[in-house]
Amino acid sequence: MAQAQQHEAFLAQLRWRCRRGLRELDVLLMNYFDHHFSRSNPQQQLAFVALLEMQDPVILSYLTGKSRPKDVAIADIIQQLTATRV
Repeated sequence: MAQAQQHEAFLAQLRWRCRRGLRELDVLLMNYFDHHFSRSNPQQQLAFVALLEMQDPVILSYLTGKSRPKDVAIADIIQQLTATRV
């Protein structure tokens, strides 16, 4: 039971970290988290967590195509984010 509570707390913390300073990022990140994160494979989940560690301008640059992430797994998450816009 304690492990399930820890997992729920971890997910709640991740969801909170999806809230950024830019409304556009909030929408994209929270949409991905709410609808795709739990069905993602472990590598994709780790890439999403790594993406959340990045600064907003870097994420925005990836999403707008001004730059590309060097990490292939993060690039895959960026592709999914841009394909699932609300």
